Amino acid sequence: MTVVRSLLLFALAALAEIGGAWLIWQGWRENRGLWWIAAGVVALGVYGFAATFQPDPDFGRILAAYGGVFVAGSLAWGMIVDGFRPGLWDFVGAGICLVGVAVIMYAPRGL
Repeated sequence: MTVVRSLLLFALAALAEIGGAWLIWQGWRENRGLWWIAAGVVALGVYGFAATFQPDPDFGRILAAYGGVFVAGSLAWGMIVDGFRPGLWDFVGAGICLVGVAVIMYAPRGL
């Protein structure tokens, strides 16, 4: 159950951070206004708190692992929301990042 909780928290963090950054981008770069930017700031705040609920006590480990989730999540967001079409090497790179997440977060400790 701990791994499932951790994965759900990573998904929430990715949605909040990537979504928040996207909202700010839309508000500023696409001239959608301050409400979009404000919503983005709130979403980024949610991201900041999401990591604190991870079961692992080490901030550095969680943020390092989240980096891999962010890479893969950003590509997925681009595909779903913006119609981005990643190439083979984008998928390979994201896969490598997710393997890194698994090793950092879920490999046995004490080796």
